[in-house]
Amino acid sequence: MHFAGRTRYLRVASQVVLGLFLVSAGVSHLTVSRFEFQAQVPSWLPLDPDVVVIGSGVVEIVLGLGLITLWRLRRAVGIATALFFVAIFPGNIHQFVSGIDAFGLNSDAARATRLLFQPLLVLWALWATEAMRRR
Repeated sequence: MHFAGRTRYLRVASQVVLGLFLVSAGVSHLTVSRFEFQAQVPSWLPLDPDVVVIGSGVVEIVLGLGLITLWRLRRAVGIATALFFVAIFPGNIHQFVSGIDAFGLNSDAARATRLLFQPLLVLWALWATEAMRRR
């Protein structure tokens, strides 16, 4: 298999893995991790934290399913997924600044490390779906 074929395979596999990750995270928003996610909702956000967690969980499930099934719209779904990761970043910042222990992130170092991974999720969504392409 030549380089372009391998790269295409890696992109498709990465897209499916990201989709599965999002579906799993979305389901956990609605079930077992609901209260931990609520703790991450910034207090300045004028919405009920439970509504935000349920809404973001549903969006994650929809985006995840889109990544797995909507191949003709893969670039659009990739951009939407990247924008979603940007939109939820303030919650991760809130967790760090407020020192909130959730998801096993019980130190400033662990919470700061998580912040560093958010841009990687954005890049993952864009690269896997070919929304970010070299011209």
